[in-house]
Amino acid sequence: MKFINAGFGNMIALERIVALASPDSAPIKRIVQDAKDDGRAIDISCGRRTRSVIITDSDHVILSAIQPETLSGRLNGKSDNEDDEDASE
Repeated sequence: MKFINAGFGNMIALERIVALASPDSAPIKRIVQDAKDDGRAIDISCGRRTRSVIITDSDHVILSAIQPETLSGRLNGKSDNEDDEDASE
């Protein structure tokens, strides 16, 4: 099983990820709120601003402080040395 670094030492199983999204649109905000209400939301942003929403095949919604573009690069196997620098801005 392969994992992706989603920031701050948190890892997500690569095979379980269905979608990466920006938290700005109304439909994504609704998905996040519904997940929070149902107890399916996992916040791994460590108190920072949510910059990406990761949706898994188990309908869990993961809130991360890493940009979706950075996570996408990690999914595609591109190595970056930024690790958590995106979240410190």
